[in-house]
Amino acid sequence: MAEIEDAIERADREAFTREPPKTLKGRIGYLIRQLGSARAVAQEIGVTADSVNRYRRGARKHARPDVAAKIDDAVRARWQPQVRKRRQRQAAATGGITVETRARFGYTAPIGTTDDGRFRRLTVHLPPAYAQRLFDARDSGASDQEMRGIIAEGFKEIYFQDGGARATGLTDVEITDIDYLDLDY
Repeated sequence: MAEIEDAIERADREAFTREPPKTLKGRIGYLIRQLGSARAVAQEIGVTADSVNRYRRGARKHARPDVAAKIDDAVRARWQPQVRKRRQRQAAATGGITVETRARFGYTAPIGTTDDGRFRRLTVHLPPAYAQRLFDARDSGASDQEMRGIIAEGFKEIYFQDGGARATGLTDVEITDIDYLDLDY
């Protein structure tokens, strides 16, 4: 599963200053403007160019559920890219990123302490450097496991070690069994 990628997408959607078009005709019109032609839209959503033109004219008011989902995904992926980029730049430069999750955290700790993983519900604000690393990893096509590692490293520094004030012998923190993960920036 791609929990981190999905969480970033949800956080991006929250950044919208306007809602995307609601009607099928409006969404298809938007996609045609973005992609340049009905044929390009048809390839993107997996239907014929004639079907796209019927949607655009309003001859068909509703698409099949699977096609409607593809249309929705295509519109949301292209909607307000400048707003998304601005919020991501701000998070990476000054704002940081807030991670809320319920997952199993395990770690490597000094002898004499327990390092058994256990479920925790945490909400932690990570500094801008972690936001930048997370966005760079996503943009370079990193796996969900690699992005999890970045978040786990941030949790280790900020939550478990409190910026170096405690648990200095703690080395590796691992996040597994994610119930949910939500990002805000």
